[in-house]
Amino acid sequence: MPPAVIAADVRKGLTSSPKTLPYYLFYDEAGSRLYERITELAPYYLTRAEREILLAHAPDVVDRIAKGGGGELRVIELGAGSASKTDVLLRAVIERQGRCLYLPVDISTTALAEAKRRLHAELPDVSVRALAMTHEEALRALADVRGPRVVLFIGSSVGNLTDDDASALLRRIREALPGETWLLLGTDLRKSPDVLLAAYDDPEGVTAAFNANVLVRINRELGGRFDLARFRHVARWNDAASRVEMHLESLGVQEVSVDRLDLRVRFDAGETIHTESSAKYDLPRVERLVAAGGFRIEATYYDADRRFALHLARAG
Repeated sequence: MPPAVIAADVRKGLTSSPKTLPYYLFYDEAGSRLYERITELAPYYLTRAEREILLAHAPDVVDRIAKGGGGELRVIELGAGSASKTDVLLRAVIERQGRCLYLPVDISTTALAEAKRRLHAELPDVSVRALAMTHEEALRALADVRGPRVVLFIGSSVGNLTDDDASALLRRIREALPGETWLLLGTDLRKSPDVLLAAYDDPEGVTAAFNANVLVRINRELGGRFDLARFRHVARWNDAASRVEMHLESLGVQEVSVDRLDLRVRFDAGETIHTESSAKYDLPRVERLVAAGGFRIEATYYDADRRFALHLARAG
């Protein structure tokens, strides 16, 4: 993300009421590594559940797309990270057509480098063309990729967006990639708030460190003077919005300078910075979101405990 964009977004968020910060700030090198640790924690079921679905159903996903004909399938992934689950789908593609072009998109160069290194070693029949850029930039760069294509937006990444923003992103995908385009969308499902909150507030404190890393990044890149000891990680269930929210709560009245923005930010005791939302869905909500984006769901797959779902949809 360009420094000017980061500076503008941080200024806007810290001068808003309530205060917010954009979730993309999590994913610098340190944040990406912390997130990979989160996915391995026992309370964070999402990654394991999604991998279980892929292990059971990736061949069916590829078969359904292949029935449309049109040549070799290309795999595009938005917010790919280190592609820790994507190898399951890529293996199914290779089994069907012998090779595969994989185009992972992420703002974290560290995560993309790890994905490329690992896939080169484990799946030499996969050609990796990594794009270290935003979704918007990537969709412009991907215009030359012929169909059929499947765009992966998995890992519950869609939950970071409002439904309107998610549908708008799907419409942009459809417009940028005309022709035979498929979508594989991951959604975490509504369940007990106790289970949900445990996934975002682990006892080892890894999620707390991940959340606080946004302040570390502001200190490093924008001359912030946040004292991490004066903030605490908070995970909340917002039932009305059906989402888990992550916040950083001020432990007292304080004023924090951000030198390169020439900004002083006042906090009351208990005031928070809202850093991330993660929506939890039911099927009708997903169907509305996908339809508004110009796609039609062809199949929905669940893990054994029905905690998570993958939806295969076709542009049309």
